[in-house]
Amino acid sequence: MLEARDLSKTYTSDGVDYEALKAVDLSIGQGDCLAIVGKSGSGKSTLMHLLACLDAPTKGRVFIDGNDTSSLSERSKNTLRNEKFGFVFQQFFLNGRDTVFDNVVLPMRIRGASSSQINAETTAALSAVGLEDKINKKAKDLSGGEKQRVCIARALVGGPQIIFADEPTGNLDSNTGAAVENLLFDLNREKGITLVVVTHDDELARRCNRVIEMKDGRIVAEHRMEATAG
Repeated sequence: MLEARDLSKTYTSDGVDYEALKAVDLSIGQGDCLAIVGKSGSGKSTLMHLLACLDAPTKGRVFIDGNDTSSLSERSKNTLRNEKFGFVFQQFFLNGRDTVFDNVVLPMRIRGASSSQINAETTAALSAVGLEDKINKKAKDLSGGEKQRVCIARALVGGPQIIFADEPTGNLDSNTGAAVENLLFDLNREKGITLVVVTHDDELARRCNRVIEMKDGRIVAEHRMEATAG
């Protein structure tokens, strides 16, 4: 469902080129649970951003359901991200002055969904992350773990096919992080949502069924793991 072919990315700073990604080939199937690991600067976040159409490659192509995304307009890419992808980042990117409800419904409002659909989808998403009782609470008044669960609920509304998670537990203590991990893996296992996780946490990576290891902008190893998420 998601494929990278000969994917490369070069950044230029002060007249100096830096190759962040070098000729990467990768296929991700429906329902996969994939961890991308590597040291800082290895290219793992760059790869995720290209796969999620958040950035454009210097060379190579990304295919979604067999369709070449390089030919899409920026508006079409925005629609693709809104309809097929959900995002969970280390930083919460919530508006603290807004309620939990208002933060979660944003993708649905961008999509132009009806009020009844918005209410139904938001209630279901908050129920899935155990925050239905916080629906009218201001985001700034939540704990770190609750904020990350709001982010997961926001990623869930509208039924994404893929959730991209970039260091999703990086700002959380170990107990809260474990709870957030469990929630993501439950969504992968029970709803069949494809999960792509960028992490430096080896324990989190081992819970995925595939782990790709990156170094200097290349995939240097891939490991198939036993199912340990449950």
